[in-house]
Amino acid sequence: MTCLNKVAMTPPSSDHKRPHTPSSFRFSSLNLVWFLVVPSTVFFLVSTLGPHRPSISPLSSLLQVSFSNNSLQGSSIFNGSSIDSSFQLEAETDYFVSNMPLPDAIIEKHTIQLDMSKNNESEPVVIVTSKIVKKNSKLERNEANLARVRSSIKQAALVRNLTSTHQDPDYVPHGPIYRNANAFHRSYLEMEKVFKIYVYKEGEPPIFHNGPCRSIYSSEGRFIHELEKGNFYTTEDPDEALVYFLPFSVVMLVHYLYEPETSNTDAIGRTVVDYIDVISGKYPYWNRSLGADHFMLSCHDWGPRTSSYVPHLFHKSIRVLCNANTSEGFNPSKDASFPEINLLTGEVEGLLGGPSPSHRSILAFFAGRLHGYIRYLLLNEWKDKRDPDVQVFDQLPKGVSYMSKLKNSRFCLCPSGYEVASPRIVEAIYAECVPVLISDNYVPPFSDVLNWKSFSIQIAVKDIPNIKKILMGVSQRQYLRMQRRVKQVQRHFVVNATPKRYDVFHMINHSIWLRRLNIHVRDFHQS
Repeated sequence: MTCLNKVAMTPPSSDHKRPHTPSSFRFSSLNLVWFLVVPSTVFFLVSTLGPHRPSISPLSSLLQVSFSNNSLQGSSIFNGSSIDSSFQLEAETDYFVSNMPLPDAIIEKHTIQLDMSKNNESEPVVIVTSKIVKKNSKLERNEANLARVRSSIKQAALVRNLTSTHQDPDYVPHGPIYRNANAFHRSYLEMEKVFKIYVYKEGEPPIFHNGPCRSIYSSEGRFIHELEKGNFYTTEDPDEALVYFLPFSVVMLVHYLYEPETSNTDAIGRTVVDYIDVISGKYPYWNRSLGADHFMLSCHDWGPRTSSYVPHLFHKSIRVLCNANTSEGFNPSKDASFPEINLLTGEVEGLLGGPSPSHRSILAFFAGRLHGYIRYLLLNEWKDKRDPDVQVFDQLPKGVSYMSKLKNSRFCLCPSGYEVASPRIVEAIYAECVPVLISDNYVPPFSDVLNWKSFSIQIAVKDIPNIKKILMGVSQRQYLRMQRRVKQVQRHFVVNATPKRYDVFHMINHSIWLRRLNIHVRDFHQS
């Protein structure tokens, strides 16, 4: 770096006479100043701007990931409570960095000035001035921007109105379906401006960069394919990304690598371990955060099991899972619940909407095969009762339409199967039927934003025998309110061929965005 040195001679003041001093002494004094000060200044600049030798330290001292004490699950940020007391919520980008190492700063300009007027003496006084400007890394700028975003959302959360105060040409969140409409809207708008995802290029289809789009696992395939298109949120510059996507499909891993004859899943585990080894060896991002700003996505029941082969993936990374079971390690503060959507044709045409409440003659409906103990209890209790109000089938009679039954029911029963998630939740919302969740330890999708109690009924497994009594206890007025809210919340679960604002694709991204706000990544090589 070249330093601009400028010498300025300041004449003595004409108002004061100086004692006569031999010129030889003045020049000898000047030479002495130049001889002593200038070399010291040059040495300082060389030592400061020279190559920086990082100290050798253990990994734990080179990086720091601060996790939030209060997760966004339970709407801590949307209630106006603190995200993390360790966060600096105001972005600090313009301050003078007196406590930063000089090798990480740019000394922008140096001026050596000879002041002949100081103290009324004829000897020049050398003044060295410099301006230190912080050299922010992209990570530091990202974190400063996220600090600003956290502060902005916290301020929005203080507004307890049921309607957002922010302008939006497409949709303004409102009503009790949201935990805090204003905070959600502020967060969503910030996400659209700031959120960047880097999709690792490593890996080949069909296991990587690929997924099913026409099955019970369509949520997984749709999301992967949409990210691969690169039309929303993605970036080609990994340094500007806030999160990093691990683009393997658990459905494809199981399809191609599982050995049903031996029930051996080792090949699945080895593939995931090898993939993390490759990207952590090639890029600095996994090691920098121990995977905390990376995410995987799975709608297969084996999503949690697949992640367990890499401990940091299981315990630190963001796992977007349909199988959002807290008893199996799902952590709502860092993991996101993924809606399970069964699109047999790949389209939602004909699935949305239904008759008005006055034309829905069935109190409650369920049809499904025996999967897991909750369904066993439900079928055992209600299948043979032939109750016209509570219609429960393991197999529908010939000629009876499943969609017709959904659309003519006031409440749709959504019991867990072998795992906690059920596609019947989204089916009910599509049919504008109030969903009845029957599960243990299940975290519903988008529950850090949505107030599920406002548009669904949650029945404990032990209360399965009391289903009719519980549902009959819902007043007509309360039911009508809930049904209207189901119609309103539907937009957040709709799959569109080209994603539209606030639809399921964007809501999944918003869930990931919130988890990224829950962590603070610091690289000590750059601090």
